[in-house]
Amino acid sequence: MLQNRRAPKGGLLLAGLAAFAYYKYSKMSEEQKRNLVSGLKEKGKKLYDEYMPTEIKNMLGKKETPGNYNTGSNNSFGEGNNYTG
Repeated sequence: MLQNRRAPKGGLLLAGLAAFAYYKYSKMSEEQKRNLVSGLKEKGKKLYDEYMPTEIKNMLGKKETPGNYNTGSNNSFGEGNNYTG
């Protein structure tokens, strides 16, 4: 049975906005690009500091990999290992 299907217009609108943003960004000077990126970084850091829960910040702030339970400096695996097994 044939159905009347409409093409999604949201995707086309999103593609148009992305193309326009790329065009505007490509026409900016290097100083304007640096200012744009630094402004976005500052706003991202502000949002992170204000709205991210503390326990998640603590989890993301750790440099250890999950599952690495050896807290000493003598790793039994990895570079500099003399394992000949």
